[in-house]
Amino acid sequence: MPNITHIETYYPKKILSNYDLEDIDDGYDAEKVTKKLGIRNRFVVDKETALDLAVRACEKLVKKVDVSSIDYIILCTQSPEYFLPTTACILQHKLGLSTNCGAFDFNLGCSGYIYGLSLAKGLICSNQAKKVLLVTSETYTKHINQKDVANRSIFGDAATATLIEYSEDDNLGEFVVGTDGSGAEHLIIKNGGLKNPNKDGTDNDYLYMNGPEIFNFTINSVPSLVQKILDRNDQCVDTIDYSVFHQANEFMLKHLRKKCKIPKDKFYLNMKNVGNTVSSTIPIGLKAAMEEKLIRNKNKVLIVGFGVGYSYGGTVITLNTKD
Repeated sequence: MPNITHIETYYPKKILSNYDLEDIDDGYDAEKVTKKLGIRNRFVVDKETALDLAVRACEKLVKKVDVSSIDYIILCTQSPEYFLPTTACILQHKLGLSTNCGAFDFNLGCSGYIYGLSLAKGLICSNQAKKVLLVTSETYTKHINQKDVANRSIFGDAATATLIEYSEDDNLGEFVVGTDGSGAEHLIIKNGGLKNPNKDGTDNDYLYMNGPEIFNFTINSVPSLVQKILDRNDQCVDTIDYSVFHQANEFMLKHLRKKCKIPKDKFYLNMKNVGNTVSSTIPIGLKAAMEEKLIRNKNKVLIVGFGVGYSYGGTVITLNTKD
């Protein structure tokens, strides 16, 4: 049975503040944005790639384990090094892992950590692996037009590394996932893929997000998702020790918390200095909440991801880390 034993995080060195964005747009109000989104600063890459960030996060983790014992690397990213080969293969080589190690990428955004844990559980429960290294790494800021202060206010860059190991106890609960591809065009980069391979200097070259539609989707879909997760795991809000949702922005999460009827003291909300780091927000939240003693070993934690795709999912985990 699978158990999360280690979580590590890595951020690029450069920090972009809301006050920096005021210099780009005269109508931008740094304090107003901070109050609404709950984000004041975020880490952004310069020349680094998602692979560079992934390597740094994984290097912190592999110091704690026998690297030859890692059977699989799963890398969630929408900022791949190349179309091919898969970035996870390059990561395997850079970390010096065994050539008997499986490796693959998967392209998901804010639900990616949930899906990655589900894949890791499947590999362990089917006896294909004993230790799975789940990596999330994004450089969304490279996808954003530098004049787009709205999206630059939200997104930051980061990577995380999580080790999931075989255990006598089943500490990863039952998963509930969902997809609604009808919303695909509400969060999209239209140019650069094989359908529209050539960038043409228009807004289609960059990340487009229809904020109101994303908000409506989230508010309408996530509360019922949460109830399904709790039901599937024979839990209720009262039996959950803590909740870590995808850290989209504070405005959205406050609405979600109220709709899901989760008490404030059981709900993680802290993206002030990192922003929305896409697939990395949940592991960043888990590690920070453990460091702050908001989550302790043996606690039952509800984790929920949702966003681009539309894609969403969640589960209940029982943390028993070695960190």
